Amino acid sequence: MSSFRLDGKTAIITGGAGGLGRSMVLQYAEAGANVVIASRNLEACEEMAKQVKTGGGHALALSVDITDATTVEEMVSNTVSEYGALDIMINNAGRWGKSNPKAEETPLDEWVDVVEKNLTGCFICCMAAGRHMVKQGGGKIINISSTAGSKGNPFQLHYSAAKAGVISLTNNLAMMWADSNINVNCILPGLIATDELRSYNIIPPDKDNDGNPIPRLSLTPEPENVADLAVFLGSPASDALTGELYPIRAWLKSERFWQTV
Repeated sequence: MSSFRLDGKTAIITGGAGGLGRSMVLQYAEAGANVVIASRNLEACEEMAKQVKTGGGHALALSVDITDATTVEEMVSNTVSEYGALDIMINNAGRWGKSNPKAEETPLDEWVDVVEKNLTGCFICCMAAGRHMVKQGGGKIINISSTAGSKGNPFQLHYSAAKAGVISLTNNLAMMWADSNINVNCILPGLIATDELRSYNIIPPDKDNDGNPIPRLSLTPEPENVADLAVFLGSPASDALTGELYPIRAWLKSERFWQTV
């Protein structure tokens, strides 16, 4: 259906060279968007851009440090110079924190770095994109938070607090930019079966001990499931939606509460 297409739209995806970002880049390109792949790892971004172009899509690789306002402004400026507009901004870049079973042993420097890379970086990117979209007459911003920001993560105070901040930032910007026709929404992934998390052996198997398939809604979602929602939120089909939170998680008790038994 045409309302779910992104033909002629231009989207920046930060953290677009790995994890959830890779799936979003590929599905945005498949939906017809010009995709700007941005991260600190320019080589990885260029490899992703090559993959998109090989598939017949349009892509631009850019190096960016989302905590540096100057390089973020340059990212937006280069995007507009290349494609003439910035229609969609996906703030996906961030980092995990180190788990600390004892709250009082959370290092201050780790707190500052995690908050900077997950919340402050998101703020800087929202501001750069928002300033352009206000002048442009509209646009869409999609922030990637986490279920850790909505239900908490007691062993990662810094990460869950930063992701909660992203949720609050989303709600406030949605209200403040509504008159400028800027949709601001937030995706909250839970445990997602990325290559990185699979390598840690923390993704539950898709069969039980007797070899029976696990029901679909009890399986860990795939990165493509997050990308599907991101495409929807960037498309005309979501034009009436703003200030909303969209969790993506399996129907598991541990995905709703921290008690696992």
